[in-house]
Amino acid sequence: MMNPRSRQIIEKYCSCNCEDRFIWPRIKATNGIPINPPSEIVPEGTIIPTIQRYFYIVTADLDLSNGATLPADLFWNDDANTITEFTVFSPNGYVNLYINAVMQEGGIYTVTPASLTIVPYNATLYRGTPIIIESLGFTTK
Repeated sequence: MMNPRSRQIIEKYCSCNCEDRFIWPRIKATNGIPINPPSEIVPEGTIIPTIQRYFYIVTADLDLSNGATLPADLFWNDDANTITEFTVFSPNGYVNLYINAVMQEGGIYTVTPASLTIVPYNATLYRGTPIIIESLGFTTK
């Protein structure tokens, strides 16, 4: 059954009966576990995302004038468990970095399974600043 709010939005902006197009909003991503909906609703060639998120809150001011490397074991995952390495989906994926809830441009950081490296920049990350790494990978059915 479609969420009543979603139905209102669709009816407001779309004059067709297109509820059948909205199968995927009913399937929610969960903590990096691949979504495996029943095969009868997933057409051949469907792209299936896998998402891993990692969190860290800066514990002391971090001067970035010489860059910084943060090891993976400082971070925790969606289940609040500490990790030992980041999942990097290469070549079928990408990584986003958020600092203080703002997505950063791709050229200022590198993520490897072992660490996050931020290039030298004339800035400071202050104690309490949240850092989030979002790693997305894709497979096909």
